[in-house]
Amino acid sequence: MKILVCISHVPDTTSKINFTDNDTKFDTTGVQFVINPNDEFGLTRAMWFKEKQGASVTVINVGGLETEPTLRKALAIGADDAIRVNTTALDSFTVAKQLANVVKTGGYDLIIAGRESIDYNGGMVPGMIAGLTEANFVNNCIGLEIEGTTAKATREIDGGKETVSTTLPLVIGGQKGLVEESDLRIPNMRGIMMARKKPLTVAEPIEAKTQTNSVAFEKPTPKGAVTLVSPDNLDELVRLLHNEAKVI
Repeated sequence: MKILVCISHVPDTTSKINFTDNDTKFDTTGVQFVINPNDEFGLTRAMWFKEKQGASVTVINVGGLETEPTLRKALAIGADDAIRVNTTALDSFTVAKQLANVVKTGGYDLIIAGRESIDYNGGMVPGMIAGLTEANFVNNCIGLEIEGTTAKATREIDGGKETVSTTLPLVIGGQKGLVEESDLRIPNMRGIMMARKKPLTVAEPIEAKTQTNSVAFEKPTPKGAVTLVSPDNLDELVRLLHNEAKVI
């Protein structure tokens, strides 16, 4: 079984976010980038298929040279090889089209993508890949078993979860639950050294016209000051709630 794991290069959630050019562009200065968490759950599940069923695991990213350290980390975790499509990730459609082209030419049986990336939260790429490649698709996937060409997947739905059966080729939009957080892997020194020798292919992009454009970014409203009131001073608490907060 050939598995392709899509890896998004996203800012660490602890990074301080700023914008430039009149709030129209994301400022990457001083920002630490990591593997998108939803993709990391998918990569870990792919490693299980590699170890238990002998699957081959390729990781892929659409982006510039700056994304290669993230791919190298995925290789250090255990992926066999990596592909970087050498173009800027402009919107969900252009990313999906580049990924779908690799899927079509690579003959992959299972394509694992995160349900969404934690930067733009678009949630569109996995479904678009499935549509462009005419593969089966399961989104919000929290469980996956494969036997031969048959897959059994569990996905989150409103109010519960649903288990479905389908066939390969299959695209899933994975998320937390696909594996447990305790199963996520930290690259060890041996893995890091081996990752330096594993192939990382740079593929040139195909033509793809963007369908969306970010007009402007805006930060959330800063949190207001906090007033602490002693639990013994209920009269003061009532006064503040009435006169200042105006909630009573």
